[in-house]
Amino acid sequence: MDDIVLKLAVIGVAGIGAQWLAWRLRLPAIVLLLVAGFVAGPATGFLDPATDFGTAYRPMVSIAVAIILFEGGLTLNFSEIRETSKTVRRIIMYAGPMIWGMAALAAHYVGGLSWPTAIVLGAILVVTGPTVIIPLLRQAQLEARPASLLRWEAIVNDPIGALFAVVAFEVIMVYIGLHQAENLVLLIVFGFALAIGGGWAGAKLIVWSFVRGHVPEYLKAPVLLATVVAVYAATNMVLEEAGLLTVTVMGLVLANSRIASLTDMRRFKETITTLLVSGIFIILTASLSLEDIRSLDWQAALFVALLLFIIRPVAIMLATIRSGATIQERILTSWIAPRGVVAVAVSGLFGTLLADVGVADAGRMVAFTFAVVVTTILLHGFTLAPLAQFLNLKKTAKPGILIVGGSRWSTALAGKLKEADVPVMLADQNWNHLAEARLASIPVYFGEVLSESAHHAIDPKSFSSLIAAGDNDAYNALVCTDFGPELGRSHVFQIGRIDEKARKALNITLGGRSLTKEPVSFLDLREKLLNGWTFQLTRLTDEYGWTAYKDSRPDGALILLWIKPSGALMFAAASSGTPGPNDRILSFAIPKDEARAEAASKTARKAELTPAARTTPDDKVVAAGAGMDEGKKAS
Repeated sequence: MDDIVLKLAVIGVAGIGAQWLAWRLRLPAIVLLLVAGFVAGPATGFLDPATDFGTAYRPMVSIAVAIILFEGGLTLNFSEIRETSKTVRRIIMYAGPMIWGMAALAAHYVGGLSWPTAIVLGAILVVTGPTVIIPLLRQAQLEARPASLLRWEAIVNDPIGALFAVVAFEVIMVYIGLHQAENLVLLIVFGFALAIGGGWAGAKLIVWSFVRGHVPEYLKAPVLLATVVAVYAATNMVLEEAGLLTVTVMGLVLANSRIASLTDMRRFKETITTLLVSGIFIILTASLSLEDIRSLDWQAALFVALLLFIIRPVAIMLATIRSGATIQERILTSWIAPRGVVAVAVSGLFGTLLADVGVADAGRMVAFTFAVVVTTILLHGFTLAPLAQFLNLKKTAKPGILIVGGSRWSTALAGKLKEADVPVMLADQNWNHLAEARLASIPVYFGEVLSESAHHAIDPKSFSSLIAAGDNDAYNALVCTDFGPELGRSHVFQIGRIDEKARKALNITLGGRSLTKEPVSFLDLREKLLNGWTFQLTRLTDEYGWTAYKDSRPDGALILLWIKPSGALMFAAASSGTPGPNDRILSFAIPKDEARAEAASKTARKAELTPAARTTPDDKVVAAGAGMDEGKKAS
């Protein structure tokens, strides 16, 4: 027991450690997970999942894959596929079967596999793996269309490929004589209907129970997770691996329903999925033996090359003719097709089943699948971003700022940021508040930024930071709370004064950071603007450094942020560092000339009020009388 606990702990630490290291080094996380699994398994022998976890190993992997696919379905909103729906349909309906057929032929004639093994392997390799493609898309920063295309194909094709493998296996069983053909047709038709209907019914049941208040808020995420596992297991009892389609349909239906708490549940599922992907990849890689690796010869290498460089590109290019996709998008899609957890898990399942019925080379299916998985992860993981850059399909925008709350002050701030070549957008649900910004050609969003439509119209990944600058402090805090998980808590800021005692009483996850080191209210900022304060952008040099800049600032100047030469934004209230040469500092202060005039006016007023210079009407009368007395004496 202690040994199993230790190994589970190592899997967890290694998985999350690989994810963190990939984030720090800007590498594909899946690559480091593969390395960690290889070190833990074949290289050292520390981890042998089939032996360590026994009969729980395969169900554990299956449930994890089901949860991963369900979470992927939750990310598929129909509003995102309007422009690419025709292309996605053609890839799934036409390219998938073509890849299946050509891969099976290549596996038999080039890879040297028997027909049963080759046919099932060809079906399995239709999948492209959301567990791999989604982390890659997160790092590659593609434009919306190609990213949506790759994500939809990966998530929808995963259960389709698994069901292709089910059909292939059942056909082989009929050919061998172990199953009846009539029962096969009935089973497959009934299984598909049950998978789709069960997923739809499960999602509608969740929507009904949540909307009617039959489930308390704190139980919604656990109930959802338990329902996913239940519908997956129930469908699998009828048709092996049909549960993968069920949970994908269930996630898809939920993603397009209007549930107020869906955002919180989606974040919970993302957290669970990150843990599962990390652990499952390490476990599946560790399950590969050195004998399996040694079984890979030149035939396996040639098969992988055919799959990557001929089969996949030919199928995609043919299927997407006149589909509305650009040639650049078709080229990118024909190359990017990394396989992941589902391919390995399904190949392991059917490899065992085929071996049980006497197929001699069934065990090579897992080795071939792993060869494809490792090769595609390495090649596609490191070439996605450069290829997208070459094809002009990568976002080229610099880190930008989303400003919520239209006013003269926020419009002036947006204008100065635009002048500094910082991407900016001003959002407000009052059309009149955006009038000045529209006249200044500042990008605007008219509507409620917390609405579902705004979630699709405003891509949070296009902005590195958010400033909530409305006249309602509570609303500013709500906006920061909503966008915090998307942008990071350290990248959401708000204006307004918050009492320190009230701040300590609030949950630390509520609201954002203060935009200025000393919080300033909306009314104070507006008054300063009316009194002549302006936004000023100053570049530091080797001679004119940070200290000299601070000394030259007028009293009360508010330093908001500075822009690094790379375009990175550093907010003064959140940064522990100081600006350096060539950094541009954005401040809000009274202009120098007006500051000097105001200082001179203050000095003059002080001088008028000093005792030596102070005179009163009575003093003047006395002085005049004294002068008259002196005159009389002289006469």
